[in-house]
Amino acid sequence: MWNDKYKSAAEAVTAIKSGDRVFLHGVAATPLRLIEAMTARAPELRNVEVTALHTEGPAPYADPGMEESFRLNALFVGANVRKAVQEGRADYLPVFLSEVPLLFRRGILPIDVALIHVSPPDAHGYCSLGTSVDAARAAVQVARHVIAQVNPNMPRTHGDGLIHVTEIDSLVRVDDPLPEHQPPALGATELAIGRHVASLVEDGATLQMGIGAIPDATLVALKDHKRLGVHTEMFSDRVIELVERGVITGEAKRIHPGKIVTGFVNGTRRLFDFVDDNPLVAMLDISYVNDTAVIRRNPKVTAINSAIEVDYTGQVAADSIGEKQFSGIGGQMDFIRGAGLSEGGKPIIALPSVTKRGESRIVPFLKTGAAVVTTRAHVHYVVTEHGVAHLYGKNLRQRARAMIDIAHPDHRESLAREAHRRFGSI
Repeated sequence: MWNDKYKSAAEAVTAIKSGDRVFLHGVAATPLRLIEAMTARAPELRNVEVTALHTEGPAPYADPGMEESFRLNALFVGANVRKAVQEGRADYLPVFLSEVPLLFRRGILPIDVALIHVSPPDAHGYCSLGTSVDAARAAVQVARHVIAQVNPNMPRTHGDGLIHVTEIDSLVRVDDPLPEHQPPALGATELAIGRHVASLVEDGATLQMGIGAIPDATLVALKDHKRLGVHTEMFSDRVIELVERGVITGEAKRIHPGKIVTGFVNGTRRLFDFVDDNPLVAMLDISYVNDTAVIRRNPKVTAINSAIEVDYTGQVAADSIGEKQFSGIGGQMDFIRGAGLSEGGKPIIALPSVTKRGESRIVPFLKTGAAVVTTRAHVHYVVTEHGVAHLYGKNLRQRARAMIDIAHPDHRESLAREAHRRFGSI
């Protein structure tokens, strides 16, 4: 019935014209075949703006020599485009993750062509956005032209990600494995941080966590908790074990009780199989998932987020290292504020006390040029492997003392000297 929509990737991307803005589906749903076909047209294209959140795999549109054809306007900076942004060949647009769909829907960033990655159409003609609904649903709704990479390896997920083939202009068949993200190895530092964070999580709490060693270590440490729920922008493989152990039940949640609510997932094939046709998991539009007014309605929202460095008044640099853009704002502020407003909620920033070079990540002042992602008024708890600093309700002098106590012992004396100079006796 829809066979006339099927084309080769090369044929489909001829819809992209010079001067267009092109949206790329992200994370495990990155449409790698379509990206390859698009960038193959570089000699004939000029001034095409590419916009995306985090993508996996190669990003040839951001390579040196592509500047006349493509310019990335990144809504989040991942490893595959970080060098391009830092070298000035690509741009970064700071925005709360919850508001990315608004950029599209309000016409602030009108989308000419959306390149997406979907499951095959079912008997009724519906495809699924699969592993990433997030801002992709909004991009599809507003795009002038939609090209879909159709892959039997893409899971069909429940929620907002169903798209009828009538909303898609061109279909491109592929049969490729999805990009996978293996769970990181957990060292002694991460496990210690995970235990401290887990000590703050109450039974019946609603969790938000990201991806990486610290969120994973926290999930490992939660195996004896009870009646936990999940309302998060994303989750990865280690959530599955807590579901199988009966730790995550969602029974205490007030909205979407019994459901794991998320905008996207990132992990291994085990995770993709877990979310495939699983009514337990609701993949929803990120403007809803990350809406502070929605987040706060659940009880005991415990938001676990990371940072690059935190000054001892509580200011959080999470997306830049000095002037160098490293990642993006993402959903940190959405959930930190949502947790702070939730009944019994706990906004948590967790990080190792030192860098790989031994430099303190608890600092008197953020590096020159570093951006504050989360303000000191929003942070309640900061956690390192050395303990927990409870900052909410404390003045600057008291905060400095609490932060020095969780800094690495090698740096506490120098931090204390600077705090004494600034605040007097601490």
